[in-house]
Amino acid sequence: MNRDSDGRSSTPLHSVSVAGAVIREDGRMLVIKRRDNGNWEPPGGVLELDETPEEGVVREVLEETGIQVEVERLTGVYKNMTRGIVALVFRCKPSVGKEHPTSEATAVEWLTTDGIKEHMREVYAVRMLDALDPSNPHVRTHDGRQLSSSK
Repeated sequence: MNRDSDGRSSTPLHSVSVAGAVIREDGRMLVIKRRDNGNWEPPGGVLELDETPEEGVVREVLEETGIQVEVERLTGVYKNMTRGIVALVFRCKPSVGKEHPTSEATAVEWLTTDGIKEHMREVYAVRMLDALDPSNPHVRTHDGRQLSSSK
């Protein structure tokens, strides 16, 4: 660990978030229109200190959509290089509940893959589409708007 002149850690801090790529049997995927910025994104948010990533994604999806999910597997790790946010995305299947707008989402929809590509920014759409790929998990970086090119 690096230390500054006062003995404090100078190692940059990261925020960890979780998101659910919730996929119905018909292949449609659950997305929200965020109340704070109007973007279509997978449901998710900041992982709390006292919960596992799987617990966090179940909590976040329920809070933002009204849908209880079962976590199937990790499908991707995505880092916003500009903001230092690491997002863990899990493929989930819906178990109970009916989708509805919430305090965090003005709309909750089940979109096709074409709808995902049409409505979502690349950095969020890829998270949903990666969940359909059996060769996951994927590890990707981006600047908040566009994916970084592979090295």
